[in-house]
Amino acid sequence: MILELADIRIQPGQNAAFEAAIQNGARDVISRANGFQGYKVNRGVESPERYILQIFWSTLEDHTVGFRQGPLFAQWRAIVGPFFAVPPVVEHFELVAKSD
Repeated sequence: MILELADIRIQPGQNAAFEAAIQNGARDVISRANGFQGYKVNRGVESPERYILQIFWSTLEDHTVGFRQGPLFAQWRAIVGPFFAVPPVVEHFELVAKSD
């Protein structure tokens, strides 16, 4: 399994609208992508315009090829993109250890 971690900064004062949009976009668009296994969204405490989006994929290619190069990515960006203050920083991770 691959963890996609997106560090998102939004425009001030848009928290409620962004939170609704990101949940709708993940539920209605990203969840339809091949290899999608789930997601989490966290809002910053010290920086409330900062969000961490975690998406779990079966493989790296499910995200980088299947999703990013397919039509679902444009739909996703149309929903959440207008809120971005800067482009998100996205990285991928592999699980090394886990607690029970």
